[in-house]
Amino acid sequence: MDTATQPQFNYLAEGHGDPVVLVHGVGANLGSWDRVAERLKGNRRVIRPDLRGHGNSPPIRERYSVERFAEDIVAVMDREGIREADLAGFSLGGMIAHCLAVNWPDRFRRIAILSAVAGRTEEEREKVTSRLALLRKDGIGAVTGAATDRWFTEEFARKHPEKIASRIEELMANDLESYIEAYRVFGESEMAPRLHEITHPTLVLTGEFDIGSNTRMARFMHDTIPQSELVILPELKHSILVEASDLVADHLIRFFGEPARAS
Repeated sequence: MDTATQPQFNYLAEGHGDPVVLVHGVGANLGSWDRVAERLKGNRRVIRPDLRGHGNSPPIRERYSVERFAEDIVAVMDREGIREADLAGFSLGGMIAHCLAVNWPDRFRRIAILSAVAGRTEEEREKVTSRLALLRKDGIGAVTGAATDRWFTEEFARKHPEKIASRIEELMANDLESYIEAYRVFGESEMAPRLHEITHPTLVLTGEFDIGSNTRMARFMHDTIPQSELVILPELKHSILVEASDLVADHLIRFFGEPARAS
């Protein structure tokens, strides 16, 4: 597919130096990377796209796929004249990063997969199916409470109610059909059989108590991706970009600063 024909969608390009692309997850927008981007753009050119159907990008009006999301990221790089970049993806963005690493291997140097999923069990798939059914029946508001419980630690939620309110507001701002379609992609796509095809140095990072992208899957990715390292952040859930943004930035700065390892 000629990515130059893709419709225009929202993204930010900031800073100078070696490029790095940051891809957010379902229901979020490019702002979820704000603090990490601020740290990185001191000596990096930071590209943050909004996924189709999120933020200020056009809504999704067709059955979507990880591959289609990935094509949008390549289109952003082409528009910015970026031939090769480092890449970090969070949650659904991590699955997109995996797809990009496999299908466009020469466009990327290093891959960071944050809080993503792989090798779902039948029980995990059933939970996703149940949430999709609830979304279709009652809308985004029906899942906001459960979503924030899965995201934030109890202590953080108690100390920072404004962050919880902001997250709920962010979720509710999504176009319902786009949110459902993106969540379906997140829940149904099966990338695990192609993990071993990632040939780049790869960082697999997740929170210790992340429910959606749990440590079992993180260890599975680490064991399957040949040139990978595993980092599990103690006591955190899925909200690592909010609760531990500086720690995440520290790991990315260290990882992207390392010389590429030989294949």
